[in-house]
Parts: sequence; structure tokens; C-alpha cells
Amino acid sequence: MKSAREGIDRNKLYSLDEAVELVKKGAKTKFDETVEVAMNLGVDPRHSDQMVRGVVNLPNGTGKSVRVAVFAKGDKADEAKEAGADIVGAEDLVETVQSGKIDFDRCIATPDMMPLVGRLGKVLGPRGMMPNPKVGTVTPDIASAVQASKGGAVEFRAEKAGIVHAGVGKASFEAKQIEENVRALADAVMKAKPAGAKGTYVKKVAISSTMGPGVKVDPSSVQSA
Repeated sequence: MKSAREGIDRNKLYSLDEAVELVKKGAKTKFDETVEVAMNLGVDPRHSDQMVRGVVNLPNGTGKSVRVAVFAKGDKADEAKEAGADIVGAEDLVETVQSGKIDFDRCIATPDMMPLVGRLGKVLGPRGMMPNPKVGTVTPDIASAVQASKGGAVEFRAEKAGIVHAGVGKASFEAKQIEENVRALADAVMKAKPAGAKGTYVKKVAISSTMGPGVKVDPSSVQSA
């Protein structure tokens, strides 16, 4: 960690391209570390008019293999399988999840399945995996939702302290790919600015790798021109 911190000024705000280079240099472990972004927003998510939530399709993907489960029946179930869903089911899948077996990373449902899926709120909710129409995981267009999830769709949500945290790729990505993904996330967060947000919306931005030090980023450099 000490060697990874070398060359990083903890008090400086770096431009995005400088920060990405420092993060790539600091990723020294044997595995391919995830590059993560933290955005400190001027909101209080405890108020409903200040909640920040959404989904973004990263142009260069996440570099992570995502297992997708779909709650659907009939033609929609077939559509999900053809689109590449890893697990497809209805009542049987509800029972599997209730038993504690969650062998997937993302969950999608057709609108007609929500009365069934609603029973899983206590199981999926705390994991941030409950299907929600606001982020496109409750939809009749199952094929597009599955393909987006497989291709690099990332959900984001402001935590209690007003921080949005998301993975935007791997340290092995080219610097430009990481920069494009960071800007895509930042743009989506900006578009999700709630009506109740007052004052400075994006207060601080930092990026890091899984095991590396955080690098502070000038917030103005993460937004697309």
C-alpha cells in the first residue's frame, strides 16, 4: 500500500486522465482489480425528493461476467433464455430464492410477475437486487434488459451519506476505456439529479482500484464536454 501511494498527493485534485493513470499504476495485486468510482453528492437520500438512483450502460462494459436471473413465464421466458439469461423461472425460482440460494448477480422481472417477486423483498432488497421499473429491471422488453445487464449495465444508488459508489471496469482496461466509463457514469448521475438537491450537487469524486489507494478527481473533469 505504501508503494502504491507513492507519487499521489492526497490533497491534490487530479484531472481524470491523470487519476486513471495513477490508479492503474497502483493496482499491483496478482488479480485484475476493479476500478471503482465514489461520488459524494450534495443530497440527503433520507428525503424522498433527494434520492438519486438509476442505471447506466458503460460503453466499454465492466469486465465482469454477470449472471442474470429472470422471472418470466411462457414466451417471455423463452425470450429471456434466447437473450442469454442464466436462470429463468417463475414460482420455482421464487422458492429457490426464498430457500436462500441466490446464484445470480442481477435480477429482472416482467411486470406480471411482480406480485410473486414482491414476496422476495426481504431477501433481495438488502442485497440491492430487487427488480425496479425505475432502473429498467421490471420491463416487458426482457431481451433488451438481459442484453444490457450482460453488456455492462450498472445500477447506482446514493447511500445514506449521499455517496454513489460503482465499479467502472478493470485495471487491465486501457486508460481511455476507463475514462469513457467514468464519464458515462458521471453523466447518468447528473441526469438523475433530484428536484430537492440544493447547492453544489457533485461535491467530491475519487477513483481507486480494489486494493489500491483512492485518488481525488476534479469533479469538472469527469463530465462529458
